[in-house]
Amino acid sequence: MSETTEHTLKVHHLRPAPGAKTAKTRVGRGEASKGKTAGRGTKGTKARYQVSARFEGGQMPLHMRLPKLRGFTNPAKVVSQVVNLDRISDLFPQGGEIGVDELVAVGAVRAGQRVKVLGTGEISVPVQVTAHAFSASAEAKIAAAGGTTTRL
Repeated sequence: MSETTEHTLKVHHLRPAPGAKTAKTRVGRGEASKGKTAGRGTKGTKARYQVSARFEGGQMPLHMRLPKLRGFTNPAKVVSQVVNLDRISDLFPQGGEIGVDELVAVGAVRAGQRVKVLGTGEISVPVQVTAHAFSASAEAKIAAAGGTTTRL
């Protein structure tokens, strides 16, 4: 054997320095070490047993201070602008072709939103109405006046 192989440092020769490894302190195991108060100090809420983390010292708790949820907002709700038949007969007394663009032009509805025609009022002239939706009574009254309804 040569001299170099005898003094070669190998992984299994490594050991921690003396005093580097100490046993874990086991609190609450008698008064010889950290037994009496187990590292919690003396008195006070944190020294006592089982006080919940959400307890606020008698102050009104956060979950009781906040407003409660009332109902909900349906994310799938479809909102339409409404136009009644009496409004259509006032704005278009001569009848004819009436679409969303014509209703926007006379100021009955805003642009870029759905339009629904409702059946309040009467209509006497034939109209060809094009809209996103119609109520059943509106369709019946437009058809009775000799007009047609077309859905977008």
